[in-house]
Amino acid sequence: MAKTFTDEDAALLDELGIEEEAKPSGGRTAREERIIAGFEDIQRFVEKHGRLPQHGEDRDIFERLYAVRLDRLREQPDCRAILEPFDTKGLLGMAGQAAIGPNPEELDDDALLAALDTDADAPAITDLRHVRSVTDKREAEEIANREKCKDFEKFRPLFEKMQRELKDGVRTSQQFRKDAGFLKADIAQGNFFILGGQTAYVAEVGEPIKAPNGESDARLRVIYSNGTESNLLLRSLQRALYKDEAGRRISEPTAGPLFGDDLDEDDQASGTIYVLRSKSDHPLVAGNRELVHKIGVTSGSVEKRIAGASQQPTFLLADVEVVATYQLFNISRAKLENLIHRIFGPARLEIEIMDRLGRPIVPREWFLVPLFVIDQAVQCIKDGTITKYRYDPQSASLVDAAAAAGNL
Repeated sequence: MAKTFTDEDAALLDELGIEEEAKPSGGRTAREERIIAGFEDIQRFVEKHGRLPQHGEDRDIFERLYAVRLDRLREQPDCRAILEPFDTKGLLGMAGQAAIGPNPEELDDDALLAALDTDADAPAITDLRHVRSVTDKREAEEIANREKCKDFEKFRPLFEKMQRELKDGVRTSQQFRKDAGFLKADIAQGNFFILGGQTAYVAEVGEPIKAPNGESDARLRVIYSNGTESNLLLRSLQRALYKDEAGRRISEPTAGPLFGDDLDEDDQASGTIYVLRSKSDHPLVAGNRELVHKIGVTSGSVEKRIAGASQQPTFLLADVEVVATYQLFNISRAKLENLIHRIFGPARLEIEIMDRLGRPIVPREWFLVPLFVIDQAVQCIKDGTITKYRYDPQSASLVDAAAAAGNL
C-alpha cells in the first residue's frame, strides 16, 4: 500500500526545498500518468516550434527523443486509447511517422522504456526518486531549452580562434572547482568553458537579478560549439560545471612570461604573489573568514614568509593558510604590490589589534575581497587590462573604471 505524506512530512519536504509530486488523479496508474506526461512534452514542443519533432543526428537530443516517443505511442493501441482525450492537435492521427528514423521495432526494451519513460517496475512512492527538488526541475528545464543559434556564424570564428590558442599553448584549460572553499565561481562575458563535452561561450550577461535565496544572479546567453544556445541562469551554469567531473574553464590568452609556467633563458624570477586566509578568532575575521584575505608579494618562499605568523601583527597575531600563489618574472615586486593594494583599496579591512606590548596596530594588507576576484585581477594584470578596472565593494566585482567614474 502506497504511503501518504502527513502534514509533518510535507512541512519537512518544504524545509528541504523538495516538492512532493502530485498524486495520480482520476484513478490512473503511475504508468498512465507517465504516458500522458510524455505526450504533453511532445505537444509543448509542437506548440513552440510549429512542427513535429524530427529524427536525425543533426537534431537536438530532446527532439530526437520526442520523435521516437511519438512513433511508439502511435503504434501502441493501449497508449492511443489513454491519450485520445488529450490529443487536441491530432498528433496521433497524423499520417506517417514524425520523420524517417530508427524503427521502434528494432529497439530493445530498455531503449523503448527510456524513450517512453514508462518503467513497468517503478518503485514505490517512498523512494526518493518520486520527489524532485525545485532546483533540479529548473536546471532540467534550462538544459532542455537549448535551441539552434541562428547567428552562430558570427561566433564560429571565436571558437576556432580559441581552439588554435589552446593548441599553441596561448590558452590553457583548468578544472572548474570551488576555489579554496569560496562557493561562487567567476563567470563573465567572453569566458569559455567545457561542459558536457561541448565548448560553451558566454556571449552576454544580463542585468543582476535577485535569486530566491536572496543572492545575486543573472540571465546569460550561452553559445555552444554544436551550434545551439541557451539563456540559462549564471548560478545554473556554475552548478552544472561543478557537477560535471570533466567541466573545465578555458583561460584567457597569456601575454608573455609574467605569470607563465615556463621561463626563457633571459627571464629573471622576481618573486611570488601570495593570498592568505587568517585563522584568527577576532570577531570581524571569524565572521567573514571566506572573504578576508591578505595579498602580498615576496622574493623568497611563501613558507618562510609566513613562518611565525602567530607572533607577527601583520598576520593578525594568528596562523594563516595559503589559498593561492602566482609566480612572477621580470617585474618590480614593490610596484606590483602597490598596484594590487591600490585596486583593492576600497575594500581594505579596517581592523585594529593590540600587539604583545599592548600597542594598537592597524595592518594594511588585509582586504574584504572574494578569492575569485583576486584571481580575476591577477589575470587582468597579466593581460595588461587592469588599468581599465577598479574594485566595487558593493557588487564584489571588478567594474569598468571609466563607467564608474562617470557615475560619481
